[in-house]
Amino acid sequence: MTAARIGADRAWQAAALFAAAAAALPLLALAWQAAQGSAGLWSHIAVHVLPPAARNTLLLLSGVGVLTVALGTGSAWLVTAYDFPGRRAMAWALLLPLAVPTYIVAYAYLDLLHPLGPLQSALRAVLGIDDPRGLRLPDVRSLTGCILLLGFVLYPYVYLSTRAMFLTQAASLLEAARTLGVSRAALFHRVALPLARPAIAVGVVLALLETLNDIGASEFLGVQTLTVAVYTTWITRSDLPGAAQIALSMLAIVVALIAIERRGRRRQRYAAQQRPRPMQPLRLRGVPAAAALALAAVPVVIGFAVPTVYLLSQTLTRLRSVGGVSGQLLASLWNTLLVAALATALTLAAGLAVAWALRLAQARRRERLEAASLRVASMGYAVPGTVLAIGLLTPLAWFDSGMSLLARGFGAPPQMWLMGTLAALVIAYALRFLAIAAGSADAGLARIPLSLDQAARSLGRTSAGMLRSIHLPLLRPSLAAAALLVFVDAMKELPATLMLRPISFETLATWLYADAARGAYEEGAVAALLIVLAGLLPVILLARTGLRFGRAGEMR
Repeated sequence: MTAARIGADRAWQAAALFAAAAAALPLLALAWQAAQGSAGLWSHIAVHVLPPAARNTLLLLSGVGVLTVALGTGSAWLVTAYDFPGRRAMAWALLLPLAVPTYIVAYAYLDLLHPLGPLQSALRAVLGIDDPRGLRLPDVRSLTGCILLLGFVLYPYVYLSTRAMFLTQAASLLEAARTLGVSRAALFHRVALPLARPAIAVGVVLALLETLNDIGASEFLGVQTLTVAVYTTWITRSDLPGAAQIALSMLAIVVALIAIERRGRRRQRYAAQQRPRPMQPLRLRGVPAAAALALAAVPVVIGFAVPTVYLLSQTLTRLRSVGGVSGQLLASLWNTLLVAALATALTLAAGLAVAWALRLAQARRRERLEAASLRVASMGYAVPGTVLAIGLLTPLAWFDSGMSLLARGFGAPPQMWLMGTLAALVIAYALRFLAIAAGSADAGLARIPLSLDQAARSLGRTSAGMLRSIHLPLLRPSLAAAALLVFVDAMKELPATLMLRPISFETLATWLYADAARGAYEEGAVAALLIVLAGLLPVILLARTGLRFGRAGEMR
């Protein structure tokens, strides 16, 4: 290997290490920030802030975990083990709640279930009740309401992983149980469910990480979680050390959730020796078929159809009444598209650099350092947006101070170079979603045989030349899917945007948050519907992939 090739490979390695260091720096800075707080401050937080916030957070995580497991596993088994009219449509429709961010569901149901809202007004009209206080439904602004709404939105994480496991389980095991006279219910509890536990663990941990990242729904519904406490401590009280100390306690929960997921996956391959082929679903007719369809439709209706139809009706009403949307909302839409596009480009570039450095190291059979870089660079997706934002504040301030000191030597006045700028927001998005790009690029590269690299090397290709002419064309599907997921996630991101956005910079998410915070539901429905429509794109991609996978399994 020539010196030029060694230098090029080391440049890719340096890029991967830089991405990993950038991902780890906010967490290290978070610990440093927390240490700056006084003992009295920590005592106040430990006595008055942490106990209620931690209790609400743990109760919320427990409730959402139970509900997502029940809904996700039950619906996955229903559309896998039974055949009924509408089964194919429900198999992909059960993914639709993923398109609706949690804060938008809370926003829609708050207006829909308000005492003066359309639902209670219609019920009072039907029952002949004139007094709004004569009929009061249970208040959705509660911990129970938050658990229900988040559970009906986040269950697809469990459904997706569990159904994939049901589709690929060794059919011979299930058939052997059936030949022994085991009923369908016993087959589920005694055979299918134990086999699917690793997949359930993966799905429920993803759902709980999303719950921990939520700030809009929890605040709208009056639940003081750790995430809300971090935000209010920093924004309302300007107490950065206190916010960092609360954020560290959130990190402890994240580590515990990841440990649970790793433990659940530890025996994921214990049935891998059997040839995977799906079980034959039991055909249902008449009342059982109708009941199965209704059961499968309930999560879709509550988690997607009701809020989406309501937002659509409110949007049409708004557009008819004023003849369009305001210029401020259009500016927010442009800001959202701009920051999402910039973040997607930076995230894809960083993720590709990390994955390509690992690929080059694998060719040398010395990939420990690059593999560690990939794992470190992928940490951001597990870290809640509020925690990442708090951790970024100090590195951004350090950078601005250093640049101002350097500029002062040239006679330039000090200024903020990153803090409070669009660049800070793009960096936060890139660190948050780097796992998506790096994981997709790594998975795409894994499907390309190393023999292609060796052949290209023998013909004198450099690493950059190989990537440009050979691997990038083969990676287009993986990178396109990653770009779509990153773009849509950046459009929906609320916690990091609230804490790092420039002054007077609004995105669709922050516009909606501001509308709900002041109790106004005017143009917020338009912003919410735009976010939901964007969120449908990756869900359609997931549904198409899942349908192809399921049909391929049935043909086997």
